Amino acid sequence: MAYRPTEKTEARRAQTRAAIVRAALELVAQGGYREAQVAAVAKRAGVATGTVYRHFPSKADLFAEVFRVASQHEVDAVAQAAADAGASATDKLAAAAETFARRALRGRRLAWALLAEPVDPAVEAERLQFRRAYAAVFERAIDEGVLRGELPPQDPAFTATALVGAVAEALVGPLSPGAHPDPDALVAALTTFCLRSTTDQELPLHVHRRAA
Repeated sequence: MAYRPTEKTEARRAQTRAAIVRAALELVAQGGYREAQVAAVAKRAGVATGTVYRHFPSKADLFAEVFRVASQHEVDAVAQAAADAGASATDKLAAAAETFARRALRGRRLAWALLAEPVDPAVEAERLQFRRAYAAVFERAIDEGVLRGELPPQDPAFTATALVGAVAEALVGPLSPGAHPDPDALVAALTTFCLRSTTDQELPLHVHRRAA
């Protein structure tokens, strides 16, 4: 008779996998992917090195999962910031851009790993996938704005893709090791760019006040 894992066994397996991913994520947040060697991940997770490989056949597989978990958390935060149904399209765009930038600047090492650190092709594929997820958040806000007449006619998908690419690229320098950016000035500049790219408006007053 073939062995069938019990519910308890499956729960333990899921817990172990989650502990491995959590340990790897913590190491990546501290020092990038180079710090998350399999032996270090196993030690931090409290498991044997072989256990890591039972859950993830290669380090690339582990890093891809870490990237998915970390990036989804960030996408969810940006989406939540832009989810106010009563807000104008420009408010939603400003909130999304500000959240994206401020979270990156608060967790600079992890943000660098997610946005710019050289990675295995498997992780790079995830990076491209999540760029599209971020763009979808901006696209919804732009599409609503165009439909309600708050924004001029434009291709929401094209504009959103361009915005996310530009914002991510603009953050690479400030997030790089040794950089010392002014968070408020950077957020103000990025928000202004996003609004100028979609409409003729400048950045909202609340951002001016925060940057002052």
